[in-house]
Amino acid sequence: MSEDLFAAPGVPSGTYDASSIEVLEGLEPVRRRPGMYIGGTDERALHHLAAEVLDNAMDEAVAGHATRIEIELEAGNRLTIVDNGRGIPVDPHPKFPDKSALEVILSTLHSGGKFSGKAYATSGGLHGVGVSVVNALSIDTVVEVARDRQLFRQRFSQGQTLGALEHLGGTPNRRGTSIAFTPDPEIFGEMQFKPARLYKLARSKAYLFAGVEIRWKCDPSLVSDDVPAEAVFQFPGGLADHLKEQIGGRECATTEFFTGQQDFHDEQGRVEWAVAWPLWSDGSYSWYCNTIPTPDGGTHEQGLRQALVRSIRGFGELIGQKKAKDITADDVMIGSELMLSVFIREPQFQSQTKDRLTSPEATALVEKAVRDHFDHFLSDHMDRGKALLSYVLDRMDERLRRKQEREVKRKTATSSRKLRLPGKLTDCAADSPEGTEMFIVEGDSAGGSAKQARDRKTQAILPIRGKILNVASATSAKILANQEIADLIQALGCGTRKDCDASNLRYERVIIMTDADVDGAHIATLLMTFFFQEMPDIVRQGHLYLAQPPLYRLTVGSKSLYARDDAHRLGIENGAFKGKKVEVSRFKGLGEMNPNQLKETTMDPKTRGLLRVTLPQEYEERAGVKDLVDRLMGTNPAHRFAFIQENAARLDEEVIDA
Repeated sequence: MSEDLFAAPGVPSGTYDASSIEVLEGLEPVRRRPGMYIGGTDERALHHLAAEVLDNAMDEAVAGHATRIEIELEAGNRLTIVDNGRGIPVDPHPKFPDKSALEVILSTLHSGGKFSGKAYATSGGLHGVGVSVVNALSIDTVVEVARDRQLFRQRFSQGQTLGALEHLGGTPNRRGTSIAFTPDPEIFGEMQFKPARLYKLARSKAYLFAGVEIRWKCDPSLVSDDVPAEAVFQFPGGLADHLKEQIGGRECATTEFFTGQQDFHDEQGRVEWAVAWPLWSDGSYSWYCNTIPTPDGGTHEQGLRQALVRSIRGFGELIGQKKAKDITADDVMIGSELMLSVFIREPQFQSQTKDRLTSPEATALVEKAVRDHFDHFLSDHMDRGKALLSYVLDRMDERLRRKQEREVKRKTATSSRKLRLPGKLTDCAADSPEGTEMFIVEGDSAGGSAKQARDRKTQAILPIRGKILNVASATSAKILANQEIADLIQALGCGTRKDCDASNLRYERVIIMTDADVDGAHIATLLMTFFFQEMPDIVRQGHLYLAQPPLYRLTVGSKSLYARDDAHRLGIENGAFKGKKVEVSRFKGLGEMNPNQLKETTMDPKTRGLLRVTLPQEYEERAGVKDLVDRLMGTNPAHRFAFIQENAARLDEEVIDA
């Protein structure tokens, strides 16, 4: 061939030359590609800005120069963070004599005092980009510094300096740094800081360093049930206090938590930990490095896993338990609730967002710190050690059983075949379906309470996540691909549609247990639609029930009664509690009820109430029900609108009569 395969006839020359190459200077790279520095421009990235500034203040506290940090969220999405540390230096920078060190730090990437290790032994900041990134992505940044009893201020916008450093005069009673900023709407749109998220962040930081006091304040317009206008956090017990609050009154495999800390002065490292093994817990893990959350764990997590499993194996061998040699780290950690915080020099992370620690030395540091303490913890509390070992061995037996079989055999009508059960299902112990119940509950929080409230012999718990798929308006492919529905079908073991056989049902009763509010009713409706369409034989034979959890607790003196709804509440107030001053509390959901309350009101067969869901026997009536389900749950919204129009007047009449 005579043509040049690499030529592009007709394309003008010079379209890609030296002039096409951009050189981004200053903070422009941050504004052009924010995802590289804060992981995106979503809500998580927005709150990463707050964490960057707060981490700098925490570094001052950990270094021993600050004892107090103040966080204030104002209306208009403005956040101010103040510390009483040394204050950012304001003298001219040696490399840029026409700029103060403060201006260099705020407007230049990779500038800061955390590279050499001279100003900070350990720190969360590593690359000198944190506060400059905040400045670049904010529409208005004001920095005030109190040093040597003098007060200075400088303003910035979108990374640009708006004026020279101002000297505001003397300030004999103040020291430290104040940074106030408003995220740039050009970057984040209309997104606002979430007060609850910032409040939780401030509280967790106080737990991570016992020597600091953190003061929280937010605008009255942002106050809610979860977020007060003002609060002060200081926790002398550190992570141990944090874990005790998280566990609350829940029963644990060992009554005493495993907590401790150790400093390694020669290696400039420090390790603090707190671990508990609550019964029927789904588990939770919190990892930190230099007060920075590392949600994906990393090398410090690996050190803790190795320490715990090697100690528990050693304890098993000590008391002659031969099975202990087969214990793995997962057997020890699954279901545990633990917190680990390390302080090390020059940590390495997987990315600028610091989600995972990769410093290789952290593994040995943590294992060395934790292993010796855990060995003593187990041997000094022999009874508790044996209780914990028994708990771990139960987990190991379950894992080995799943590994060998990958299925669970139940002595039911389906005993000739094996069923593999979903991991989220907490099964009951009974071999026969007679007298057994499976509760379908909304969310992990309610699931956790239900697991503690249940009768382990006869009651199983299957948590689902929020509102499941509406099967009446979904294709078969979409239904089969839905994980929540797949788990439900797998747990019941009786097949669906034409293959549905209630005689193969693994439980005598299937109980839908959702919150006693509108959202709970919606989820219950979606689940009933699922059973009506996919497992009609279960409904037809009377295996499906609705739990009746209370919405209110009414208290007079030491006596409490529960009400399912407003009408029931009114009946109690005009009946048993007539003429008395009644204290009324409203449950936000099942997860808010403690296990004893949930058991008494909703799960104990002796005290609860259930509604059985049935289908009419007559064909015409069954056809009417199907038509109603199709109209209300199907794909055509006009049918729902027509139903509302047809029944709105009747509803108004009933309200007036009531």
